[in-house]
Amino acid sequence: MAVETGRERAVFASDPAQSRGRRFAEQISPTRNAFRRDCDRIIHSAAFRRLAHKTQVFVYHEGDHYRTRLTHTLEVAQIARSLARALGLDEDLAEALALAHDLGHPPFGHAGERALDECLAGHGGFDHNAQALCVVTDLERRYADFNGLNLSWETLEGLVKHNGPLIDRNGAGIGRYTRHGAPAPIIEYSKIQDLELWTYASAEAQVAALSDDIAYDAHDIDDGLRADLFTLGEIAAVPLVGELLNSIDTQHPRIDPARRVHETVRALITRMIEDVITESGRRAAMLKPRTAAEVREASRPIVGFSPAMEKGDREVKNFLYARMYRHDRVMRVMEDAERVVRELFRHFMATPADLPPEWGEGIDSADARRARRVADYIAGMTDRYALIEHAKYFKTTPGLR
Repeated sequence: MAVETGRERAVFASDPAQSRGRRFAEQISPTRNAFRRDCDRIIHSAAFRRLAHKTQVFVYHEGDHYRTRLTHTLEVAQIARSLARALGLDEDLAEALALAHDLGHPPFGHAGERALDECLAGHGGFDHNAQALCVVTDLERRYADFNGLNLSWETLEGLVKHNGPLIDRNGAGIGRYTRHGAPAPIIEYSKIQDLELWTYASAEAQVAALSDDIAYDAHDIDDGLRADLFTLGEIAAVPLVGELLNSIDTQHPRIDPARRVHETVRALITRMIEDVITESGRRAAMLKPRTAAEVREASRPIVGFSPAMEKGDREVKNFLYARMYRHDRVMRVMEDAERVVRELFRHFMATPADLPPEWGEGIDSADARRARRVADYIAGMTDRYALIEHAKYFKTTPGLR
């Protein structure tokens, strides 16, 4: 199919001129709309820069060509802008949400998140979306008049709700939050600025979430092949990938192996983007939202994969989970990484004097406040800095190779 390169603005697109504003009132920029300003603030934040040295799946020194959180984030932002443009949505808001979506991830990828969640089990646990909200509303200290980045309501809402509502109208957690409820930092912040946690987020936030899925699938295939965790022939057993590979081989029978991989990854991204555009157009015609508010109140997301592509996406993820994320080599490194995070947490809880002065101030007792502050400090570390800190306090630090 031919993909639209742009279209008339959708009636349900978010409008920066109609933004619900910021927590702290500021003068309107004469050169940038509210959502473009959010993008720029995220890009200039310390948390964004640190993504360059935070793991996606492999640790940073496995090789120069593997994805980091930063390269993944830039790839998500590129896909989000493409989708937003094709669907007539606000590109700046979609980009802002793509740029911010991983700001709350600790060092060592999901291994670091698991370890911090375990360390905070008695204090509400650790959730990277909640941590991202803390980063942009408090932990960044760059501006004279406020903590955080003072982003627009729409960006904060999309940051916490891009995967869907967190609670029902009675306040009970839903989805992944059914058992323990929505994360406390999100609930507490929503008392200051109501993020309407029971509704869907904007169509732009939904675009950012799908863009994350697309980037993960395509580029983890690329990294997994580069690391020799599986072969292209093996992942061709996944019907979606096998179909694309057959088409590439038919069109380019003498293609060299490296280009064959790149063409497969490129074709997968294109196929998924085309599917989202077609399916989202179908949903828009069915739901007929007239405003961004009606997107939030809808009974289902307006942006999504078709049922067939949902199946294909699930099959790709199942393959990657078994052959990449749970591979013996990756698991061994991740177990060591979890140990680093747990030991750092225990050390700083027992010896808060070793925290930098700005982090240790006002946490004399071993209570929830100390635990959360220590977790905030560790979550902000890069992989490299976490290993350096660990080596300062422990006799043996794993090489994570």
